[in-house]
Order: sequence, then C-alpha cells, then structure tokens
Amino acid sequence: MSTVAVFCGSSSGNDPGFGEAARSVGAHLARAGHRLVYGGGHVGLMGIVADAAIDAGGDVTGVITEQLFDLEVGHRGLTDLEVEIDMHARKARMAAMSDGVIVLPGGFGTLDEAFEILTWNQLGIVSVPVVFLDVHDYFAALFEFVGRAIDSGFMKPDHGALPQRTAEPADAVARAVGGAPAITPKWVDRRTTS
Repeated sequence: MSTVAVFCGSSSGNDPGFGEAARSVGAHLARAGHRLVYGGGHVGLMGIVADAAIDAGGDVTGVITEQLFDLEVGHRGLTDLEVEIDMHARKARMAAMSDGVIVLPGGFGTLDEAFEILTWNQLGIVSVPVVFLDVHDYFAALFEFVGRAIDSGFMKPDHGALPQRTAEPADAVARAVGGAPAITPKWVDRRTTS
C-alpha cells in the first residue's frame, strides 16, 4: 500500500468541479488500495477528499495542528488523526509518511505545502512525485511561472519536470504512486575548485 498526501483547500471554492475532483481523487485512492494522508480537516476540499476515501473503504490519516484542532475543524471520523504542535511539524510529518503527493486547488496553505515538497525534491532531501490536478486550468498560471523561472535562469530545466500536471483524477493517482522524475539535485554542480 502506498501513502499519498493530498494538499488542498480548506474551502470548497466557487466551482463545483473542484469538489467533484476531490471526491474522485479520494475514491480512486481508496479503490486502488492506497492510504490517504491529508491536513485532517472536515471542511472544504479537505473534508470532501477524506469522506470520499472513507466512503470507498480507504484508510485515511489526518495530520492537523493543535490550533486548528482546538478550533474544531478536525475530522472525527478518520482511521487516524494526529495532532502536531505547529505547521512545520505537520508538514514534516505528512512528508515523512508520503510516497507521493497530489495537489488539488487551494490557496496559500496548499501552495506552501506543495512548494516545500517540490523544494525538498529539488535539493535531494526527498524523491516523491508531486502531481497537480489541474481542474479547469486552475494551475495554468503556476505552470507558466515555472516555465518563466526556467527561461530566466532561476531553475534548472530538469527541475521543471518536478511539478507534474494532469486534468484526470485517475491519472493523478497513478502518477503519484509512479515515482518522481529523475533530476540532478540543485547544488551538485556548484562545487568550487581552487
């Protein structure tokens, strides 16, 4: 069984397609026999993806901060719910548990989680696939930014393959358990000679 982290909004957004995609990802993960790990909330896309995985018979682990748990947004119906002291500990725990990542639409928190894992891949700290489920081109501008970062010399071209993109939930699940793209870690070529 692989464990796939899903990063997504604590809101549902204003397009019903976002919720449909979250529901589909949760169901596909469970039916394929993979464990879901996510931010532990019962609200927004987080609640939708968790409930869909549970309804399809899947194992679901939530990782939530003490602050958010105390605000009563923690999902009480999960296989496991871990409470961490802060966001840094939460992200580290989710990363340690995950064999792959799917990113659904969301805001700052979702992008923070996704970019941290992408950076860790870039630095050679981890090697996990990161797949953006691009519902109705939600992430189109983000991928334009990645291309601009490469063109401007701020990112190696092979690092541009780290964030993968698909519009199909089943494909997102398959890619998330399929292994990360092979890259040269960021600092390998930065040795100085004397």
